Amino acid sequence: LGCSILLLAGVASTLGGLVFGYELGIISGALLLLRAEFRLSCVQQEALVSSLLIGALLASIVGGCLIDHHGRRNSILLSNVLILTGSLVLLISSYPALVVGRITVGFAMCISSMSCCILVSEIVTPNSRGFLVTLYEAGITLGILAAYAINYILSDSGGGWKLMFGLAVVPTLLQLASIWLLPSSTKEFLSHDCCQDERDLVNLIETQEAQYDSIYLFQCKDNMRARTIIGLGLVLFQQFTGQPNILFYASTIFHSLGFQSNASAVLASVGLGLVKVVATLTSMVFSDRVGRRPLLIGGCSVMALCLLTTGLLSKHSLVNDKKACNSEDLIINITDQPVFDRPLNESHIFCKNSMQDDNAFDQGQKLLEAAPELSSSISRTVVNCIILICMMAVVSAYSVGFGPMTWLLLSEIFPATVRGRAFAFTNCFNWAANLLVTFTFLNVVGMVGLSGMFFLYGMTAVVAGIFFYFMLPETKGKTLEEIDKELCLNRWELHYMCLIKQRDLLFLTAISKSFSLQG
Repeated sequence: LGCSILLLAGVASTLGGLVFGYELGIISGALLLLRAEFRLSCVQQEALVSSLLIGALLASIVGGCLIDHHGRRNSILLSNVLILTGSLVLLISSYPALVVGRITVGFAMCISSMSCCILVSEIVTPNSRGFLVTLYEAGITLGILAAYAINYILSDSGGGWKLMFGLAVVPTLLQLASIWLLPSSTKEFLSHDCCQDERDLVNLIETQEAQYDSIYLFQCKDNMRARTIIGLGLVLFQQFTGQPNILFYASTIFHSLGFQSNASAVLASVGLGLVKVVATLTSMVFSDRVGRRPLLIGGCSVMALCLLTTGLLSKHSLVNDKKACNSEDLIINITDQPVFDRPLNESHIFCKNSMQDDNAFDQGQKLLEAAPELSSSISRTVVNCIILICMMAVVSAYSVGFGPMTWLLLSEIFPATVRGRAFAFTNCFNWAANLLVTFTFLNVVGMVGLSGMFFLYGMTAVVAGIFFYFMLPETKGKTLEEIDKELCLNRWELHYMCLIKQRDLLFLTAISKSFSLQG
């Protein structure tokens, strides 16, 4: 019975990630349809995309107390109800309704993400915790892939955005059914036979009162300040390396880089989603073998290299010369011609007033002709291919490092008594940074160009790798209690303890060799 409940918890967590990923990715293709139907300005597009993050930010403020006081299971049930409600609101053909619906869905997603990761991390053994907690991230990547596939299928459908948003209710109902069958508390999970290795957690949870308030996270006691800094580093660096914008604006970015039609731009996004799934599954396999630290630092290194390369190659994209996000200013002529068949300067871009102003088309042509050209030895086709490969590498590196490791480490590095509130606190910064990065993306690109934006992301990845190299401990193969005891020591104390252990090991090895020689 216990093992079947553990399996059911894993399924519920994966479904939660599936909903999370679907809601994150679906806006990428829906935005292309919505901005044409509602004639959305840059600010309106950014507000619509960011409304999901506003809801998540609000949830991160109150979610910690909700999870610690009402339990992980009840919190997930609440998120299911809210997602169903928000999905219904999104079907209303009104811009304000779209914003309200996405705020509601974002609130629910944040509650679900925190609850699922904490729930699974507390009921599994150390040797399988990495694999089972990252099931949530696997669900996210599958959801993103599903969203991009739906985007591609419905890319030429005028009202397809309603179906895009509405399909989220299917995995939500499945998660609701699976979570309804689970015990109401973590204590009940741990009472089953298959969780005997974590039996010592029962006594901890039985006495788990609100012994500490949130100010405990900033105190030197138990080295909490350092833990909080590590948690903030995880969530802030993963956002400021630009991953949200690569997901939310994937189709828009590919349009700007020369992928002319909606279908071709969205199809490139599907490729990103597929790569993300494969990379996440790889990370799941190696998180308990290689360890959290190498995967995270290695991911940052690959991201830095590919982002800087993309920044160099995207210097000559259209967005570097003109802000083309405003449907009031530009209407892109959508064709079915393959993406690599035409160079960028042959794209048909018309001013909206071209029917009224005979000089509008000439002005557009002059604008394109003024754009700097790449070296004649490098064709636009080759550049587009390299950019696509780099984007896939960035997504892969994120899915191996930041994607699963952030949630896993956040569920490991804080004491059980404040785990929900600590998770919520760091998650608050996570969504605030996500909101800042997403809401300003189109306007910042209009100021510094797509190339400049990718260079900023690349340099942030460099700094992130250095930060984790010096600050992040390894947690693989350790119980939550062992991790807590080690993190109670500061970095220098921990280093000293490691030296002591190495000295003792060398001493014992020398004695063993001595006895063997005497024998």
